[in-house]
Amino acid sequence: MLPPAMPGLAFLALAALLGLGAGTPLCLSRQLRMQGDYVLGGLFPLGSAEDADLSSRMQPSTTVCTRFSVLGLLWALAMKMAVEEINNASALLPGVRLGYDLFDTCSEPVVAMKHSLTFVAKAGSHTIAAHCDYTQHQPRVLAVVGPHSSELALVTSKFFSFFLMPQVSYGASTDRLSNRELFPSFFRTVPSDRVQAVAIVELLQALSWNWVAVVGSDDEYGRQGLNLFSSLATSRGICIAHEGLVPRLGASSLQLGAVAGVLQQVNRSSVQVVVLFSSARAAHTLFSYSIHGRLLPKVWVASEAWLTADLVMTLPGMSQVGTVLGFLQQGAPMPEFSSYVQTCLARAADPTFCASLDAEPPGLEEHGVGLRCPQCDHITLGDVSAGLLRHQTFTAYAAVYGVAQALHNTLLCNASGCPRREPVRPWQLLENMYNMSFRARGLALRFDTSGNVDMDYDLKLWVWRDLVPELRTVGTFSGRLQLWHSRMYWHTPGNKVSVGPPVHGHTAAPLWPGASCGLTGGPEGYLRTWMGAPTLLSPGAPCQEPVSQCSRECKKGQVHRVKGLHSCCYDCVDCKAGSYLHSPDDLICTQCDQDQWSPDRSTRCFPRRPRFLAWGEPAMLVLLPLLGLALGLVLVALGLFIQHRDSPLVQASGGLQACFGLACLGLVCLSVLLLPGQPSPTSCLAQQPLLHLPLTGCLSTLFLQAAEIFVRSELPPNWADMLRGCLRGPRAWLAVLLAMLVEAALCAWYLVAFPPEVVIDWRALPTEALLHCRVHSWIGLGLVHAANATLAFLCFLGTFLVQSPHGHYSNAHGLTFAMLAYFITWTSFVPLFANVHVAYQPAMQMGAILLTALGILATFHLPKCYLLLWRPELNTPAFFLEGRPDNARGQGGSGGGEGT
Repeated sequence: MLPPAMPGLAFLALAALLGLGAGTPLCLSRQLRMQGDYVLGGLFPLGSAEDADLSSRMQPSTTVCTRFSVLGLLWALAMKMAVEEINNASALLPGVRLGYDLFDTCSEPVVAMKHSLTFVAKAGSHTIAAHCDYTQHQPRVLAVVGPHSSELALVTSKFFSFFLMPQVSYGASTDRLSNRELFPSFFRTVPSDRVQAVAIVELLQALSWNWVAVVGSDDEYGRQGLNLFSSLATSRGICIAHEGLVPRLGASSLQLGAVAGVLQQVNRSSVQVVVLFSSARAAHTLFSYSIHGRLLPKVWVASEAWLTADLVMTLPGMSQVGTVLGFLQQGAPMPEFSSYVQTCLARAADPTFCASLDAEPPGLEEHGVGLRCPQCDHITLGDVSAGLLRHQTFTAYAAVYGVAQALHNTLLCNASGCPRREPVRPWQLLENMYNMSFRARGLALRFDTSGNVDMDYDLKLWVWRDLVPELRTVGTFSGRLQLWHSRMYWHTPGNKVSVGPPVHGHTAAPLWPGASCGLTGGPEGYLRTWMGAPTLLSPGAPCQEPVSQCSRECKKGQVHRVKGLHSCCYDCVDCKAGSYLHSPDDLICTQCDQDQWSPDRSTRCFPRRPRFLAWGEPAMLVLLPLLGLALGLVLVALGLFIQHRDSPLVQASGGLQACFGLACLGLVCLSVLLLPGQPSPTSCLAQQPLLHLPLTGCLSTLFLQAAEIFVRSELPPNWADMLRGCLRGPRAWLAVLLAMLVEAALCAWYLVAFPPEVVIDWRALPTEALLHCRVHSWIGLGLVHAANATLAFLCFLGTFLVQSPHGHYSNAHGLTFAMLAYFITWTSFVPLFANVHVAYQPAMQMGAILLTALGILATFHLPKCYLLLWRPELNTPAFFLEGRPDNARGQGGSGGGEGT
């Protein structure tokens, strides 16, 4: 044997060149069994029955395993190493010796069941007796380690659960085995596939891949993994473009044609990422078809079952399939394992050592099962050297320590020994395994209530070196995904992809340009392999994640309008004004609240500011000067009339009644000050009364003058003299009071029956909330206006047909034009007010009121002011007729030359 100081890998390389034991059969298969106080059974895929057609099997004969599995042997040797470590140490089981009995499952359930029957046979026998109660049954083994396959574990675990024999698998990861009702004695040193599926989904989300294909092997592991991943991916917004199952070897041509169909669909579609939940053999079949059919390179997300399988990694042409990455359990380092394998193979080649094994009595099972692993006796170190470089055997090693810890607890062991001497039965050992914590290689592990362990994952990426890829760690998953972009390598050219957002705060900042592509060399220039041919990249060439999306990412303020059956295929639709995008995953725009607004393509809403006729608006810059003009003219006219109250002109215009009318007209002008500013309940209630009552007072004085003119001009003298007394003096004031009382009654009825109120119109303006006084009844408001309109109409009728005397001033013309101004203003106001936007109605109403006042002033009062100021010589009784019409007609000749 070589000295222990010799490096392990150098020894393997030397042994591979020299061919250790070449030409001479080894005795390695006889090292798979060792006696002990308690024996542990082991089920390992040392070979496979690929050449055996089990579907045509007509007799329960022996199945011959042909193809040899290096990884299966390494798992078996890891269990062997763990048992020997425990026996050589005194901490875990002092004074107790463990044994092992390892068998080849051939990766077939029928073979695994045959060995399972051997395990539960009575100790010292190879038969199983039928009993009603197996409590006192002492089987040949205390517990079973294995098998690796989920499909085999589902079969054997139900069998072992009947005897409550503990079974610890080092590779069966299907989530179904977590069911404690169906599999009460099943444990495993690997996490459930659910954890791996969650990690893969988070990887896809981190790299913005939401349009993927999913393929699984047509067995329990693949079907369950495919269904589990699909449900998790769909719940996270990842769309499954294509699904398919890869049949086993020896499947029908129809099944193989289905595989080719799935690959063709993936090749034609925009899918760039394929998730492959498959066993190693099914993955080998799929990639064989993929390479033969010249499938375009894709990103292959591998399940743990085939990520490190030599059967797949050594397949010719695998470097052309694209990028391969997947999650692998971290475990704990086992640096001594390579040396241990060297020692086992060296001993197996030593004739003296093999002769010592021949001296031992054969086990009872040899008569029933034959040699455990005939292929193991014809291997060399070169056959296992590649597997040792990337072996994942810690789980089988840890399974032994889990059983040993349970036995330690059952035997009540301490530093001095194990006090309990009576034999331990499997069901007694099982009681101490539930929720049990143990350590292996310093790593703390614990079986939870479902028999699973919590173990972190490394994200491994295939980086090709020569003919076999090396596994590069590019991330970790410990309940949360972390990616190292600077170590990632992609098969896609940098000028045909786009960069996704940084994940978890990591950035793809290489040490030198191109280092993020996983390239070797320096910054001067370097090569990347593309489709099997080297491509020269210039310094600074980008290396970015491939894009696998059915539709582009929508911009801010756009929602997805799904096309077809997949939520990832959509059109981007802008959110209209008044709505916004609440969440990037929303399919419809969210409407803003009524007190908010938003522009097109918005991601938030903004508060509406109140809108009313403010004092500083442009309309007010026109209306306020107009109000000042009207009030100024009213005050000037009122001052002149008061100053000349005893003059014939003022007396002919009504005297104090004319002054009262001007004062009311000034109040009409002042009533417009209730319209601008923020509306309040008080201002809304006061607007109509403070407008219509003064207007009624003004119009009633004009009506008395119109009535006097009509009586004087159109009625007989005796009637005119009688009625003129009623139109002057105190009785005239009673008429004014009566008119104002009628208008006040109408205003009171309107305010009680249809009270205006302040309302906020949220939809009248796009970005503002309009505050205004709402009119509940336009008919009621029309009746309030009708009283004043009636007075104006009577004034117009009383003066329109009256003939003016020549050479004398006549109030009839002034009253006629004043009423015309009133009617023109308000008849124009009604259609304009009905059609103008509600935001501008207060300004429109102000304008109508001021124009009414200015019309009455301009046509009736201002001409008299002109005579008072600039034609005082006409302010005589002769010019302003106050007598009867016959007097007027008698004086007409002398004054006929005078103009009015």
